[in-house]
Amino acid sequence: MSGTTRYDHTAVLTLALDTTTKAGSVAVMRGAQLLAVMHGDATRTHGERLPGEIERTLLAAGTTPGELQLLAVATGPGAFTGLRIGLAAMQGLAMVVGCPIVGVSALDALAAAALEDADPMVLAVAPWMDAQRGEVFAALYRRDQQDGGPPQALSDPVVGTPAAVLGMMPADLAGRTRFVGDGARRYRADLASYSATPLDGEGDRPLAPFVARIGQQLAAYGHAGPPHALQPLYVRRSDAELERARRSSTPVLPPTPWREEL
Repeated sequence: MSGTTRYDHTAVLTLALDTTTKAGSVAVMRGAQLLAVMHGDATRTHGERLPGEIERTLLAAGTTPGELQLLAVATGPGAFTGLRIGLAAMQGLAMVVGCPIVGVSALDALAAAALEDADPMVLAVAPWMDAQRGEVFAALYRRDQQDGGPPQALSDPVVGTPAAVLGMMPADLAGRTRFVGDGARRYRADLASYSATPLDGEGDRPLAPFVARIGQQLAAYGHAGPPHALQPLYVRRSDAELERARRSSTPVLPPTPWREEL
């Protein structure tokens, strides 16, 4: 696996993993057919549960690691520890079974899940993930994916307070944007200022099937490759990096407003 690999994503057998939230999830899909999905136990750490949850999901799907043709993993954003554990588990599996692996943004997966059954009046979807410290990881997507490919964000993901993120939202999408994710649920009261559409009712919906679907599409575009090529999507700099910046008086630049991307 020295380079990228293209796939016919309509039939490829895919194992997908999401560890960006406390619960996380695992799924096995053959093309668009969901063979098995397991929602994780949020009371236990990912380190305690993996690779056991992967093994049980494969068993429920009636397949074995050796039959897998593609691995897809959520690369972030999320907690540093959970991301590292998920990436390491899938990179190790990719090396053992010898199949390509592709990384998928958890925000892309949240957007795909929301757009799947969004009301026709919804023009955009805004995934918000709880980033702790009174902040959210966020992105914005318009509802105009005509090529059937992965959701395309209007800008890079950002991290900030709910008020700061709402301050970047385009005025023309007020009242026509669907907010989703645990960050949106936690800061529901803040969304009233933007006239947000009602939040989705499936707060515990596992993301792994959407990670698999987007991963298959990315593989079809030639983005699947060897395990060492995976890059985590942290969005927020680590505490160590922030401390070094503070000591050196290096300014942390604010994110670019989304309205400039429209």
